[in-house]
Amino acid sequence: MTSQTQIPTSVPQHIAIIMDGNNRFGKANQLATGAGHVAGKDALDPIVEHCLARGVQVLTVFAFSSENWARPANEVKLLMGLLEQTIHEQMPRMDQYQIRLRFIGDRSQLSDRLAALMADAEAKTAHFEAMTLVIAISYGGQWDIANAAKAVASQVAQGSLQVKDIDVDCLAKHLQLSDLPAVDMLIRTGGEYRISNFLLWQAAYAELFFTPTLWPEFGVDELDEMIEMFANRERRFGKTSEQLKR
Repeated sequence: MTSQTQIPTSVPQHIAIIMDGNNRFGKANQLATGAGHVAGKDALDPIVEHCLARGVQVLTVFAFSSENWARPANEVKLLMGLLEQTIHEQMPRMDQYQIRLRFIGDRSQLSDRLAALMADAEAKTAHFEAMTLVIAISYGGQWDIANAAKAVASQVAQGSLQVKDIDVDCLAKHLQLSDLPAVDMLIRTGGEYRISNFLLWQAAYAELFFTPTLWPEFGVDELDEMIEMFANRERRFGKTSEQLKR
């Protein structure tokens, strides 16, 4: 597989996915406890490869939210174990396809082992340029914005920033993914119609797609259908259709 060096305008630069429906998939198929999450982990690989083939620059997936810490302890333990397993499994693939691996979220709540594993994976893939795969772990959009506001407030307190100089661009520099393109297309699987505190700032002008398909059953054909619909949507960013034609 080779990645495209020039991104067609019809292909989103940045796709974000809320991978919902793993538990329901497991229950519907009478799988053992946690097997739905395992199936969800395995469903990611073909999506990553397909995004690379289509010329997508960034794929961000929601693996574990800041609110997911409230789930039953045994499920949280299982998910943390699967995240470690995912990183180990992804590293040879990142090397094979020259994909940079990034993580976003509050690492203070993670185990030292998982946090070290994440940092090591980021360091080893930092020079890859074919695509960036971002995995959101212990992430919440409200936390992200509050964290950026805290950084800006600290600069003001230190005297390195004036209040009058705080604007959208100033705050954006302190957000997670500040160095990557804004989200063009946000997908949620599993039949729910909300974005659940995911990339609230970065997806401000994203095209939203919702599907009843449970994440383990979501495949490249459905993704291609969404990308085709994306290409046919008019993205005005506050302007009128007439302005875009000028």
